[in-house]
Amino acid sequence: MRSSVVQRTDDTVEVRHVSRVFGKPGASQTQALSNVSLTVPARQFLSIIGPSGCGKSTMFNIIAGLDAPDSGDVLLGDRSILGQQGNVGYLLQKDLLLPWRSILDNVIIGLEISGVPKKEARQIAVPLLKTYGLGGFMHHHPDQLSGGMRQRAALLRTVLFNKDVILLDEPFGKLDAQTRTDMQEWLLDLWDVFQKTVIFVTHDIDEAIYLSDRVIVMSPRPGRIVADITIDMPRPRSPELVTDPEFITIKRRIRHLLDAARISEKASA
Repeated sequence: MRSSVVQRTDDTVEVRHVSRVFGKPGASQTQALSNVSLTVPARQFLSIIGPSGCGKSTMFNIIAGLDAPDSGDVLLGDRSILGQQGNVGYLLQKDLLLPWRSILDNVIIGLEISGVPKKEARQIAVPLLKTYGLGGFMHHHPDQLSGGMRQRAALLRTVLFNKDVILLDEPFGKLDAQTRTDMQEWLLDLWDVFQKTVIFVTHDIDEAIYLSDRVIVMSPRPGRIVADITIDMPRPRSPELVTDPEFITIKRRIRHLLDAARISEKASA
């Protein structure tokens, strides 16, 4: 099925020669990103993987308009969105659900911010909550749900913010292995239905390959793109894909790139 909530625009994301340095000139400085360029076509699922501190979250904050680069630009379609908030959906590792609101009323926050009356927003959200396994919990509060259920609610809230581009920053990082696998399946189903452009940050190589059309590998700080790998494997995907020889070959390549980057970082330290 396809959702009536979706409103198509040209949602290609382009990061152009972005660099970011933290700290004042003349003092101790840290370069988080160095001349990063990246294009994510509409409706593509792209994952970014790299060592801690490689600038992945900094890049997300720049795309989301929460931070500004020292140089470079970010485009959505044919317009710059540098320093502008509200153009993309953004989900952090923490679900950030409001404890005083029910799950239903947490999920509709994006719709309310967009000006949809609460009654209408609830009418839109209720069928989705039922479809995606939260129908029996819509009147519960966040502290009554498991971590996986809370993350489901947070993802639905992000989708219903109704932006064509969604940034997901390690959304499953704190979940146990079985729940994480379930959430990956659930996310792929959600992505197929809503046809969003997804940029996904993870430290898990299997997760990056399994979910994505492309995987970007980044170097240690300062963050640079060292590889852009197309995952040319059929969809829909099943968990058995992780044993496929092609999957294993791609995993070895990414592991080698990450290991080489770490060795290079130690040698230059």
